[in-house]
Amino acid sequence: MADLRNIGTAVTAQFRGLNGRHPGQWPLVPRLMCGVAVFAAVLALAWFFYWDSQLDELNAGEQQEVKLRDEYKTKIQQANNLDALKKQKAQVGEYVATLEKALPSKAEMDALLSDITHAGLGRGLQFELFKPGKVVVKDYYAEQPIDIKVTGSYHDVGEFSSDIANLPRIVTLNNLALVAGKDATLTLDTVAKTFRYLDPNEVAAQRKAAGGGKK
Repeated sequence: MADLRNIGTAVTAQFRGLNGRHPGQWPLVPRLMCGVAVFAAVLALAWFFYWDSQLDELNAGEQQEVKLRDEYKTKIQQANNLDALKKQKAQVGEYVATLEKALPSKAEMDALLSDITHAGLGRGLQFELFKPGKVVVKDYYAEQPIDIKVTGSYHDVGEFSSDIANLPRIVTLNNLALVAGKDATLTLDTVAKTFRYLDPNEVAAQRKAAGGGKK
């Protein structure tokens, strides 16, 4: 204990009378402690002005590396599935081509309307109304509604509906209303809708209109 006290007294004595003296003339212990304080201050300044930003950049680089690795794995999987994706694309192309064949062009609409009329007349139906409505232009196709009212036997009206469904072009019957009449007759009041694909000029007009709307 006496030795520790003597050491403490000696260390304390080295801090006396430092005012006014150059640090180079200080005793050993004060100089060491001053050096440690300066070293700690340098480390703190280096951390604040340099290392902290470097660590942020390092963390950002690590996150970017993880992101690039994930993208690489995704692209590898896509490359491995490339043949399957090509087959799917070809199948979708064939499906779209089939649908386009089922849609008449603008020039073929008159022939389709004639087919619908012939389907009814071929079943012996009497047309009380056959009125094409206003064409409704959508993004990629046009919709043609037709108000139809026919009268005939129950069997003939049913066969007419079946004939419409079996046309090579797409025609749907909507808002059907059936009214029974005298002599076992039946009146069908419906809106037939057929669809056609847009010609290049109509597609260009649609795109132009869409662009103008966005502006």
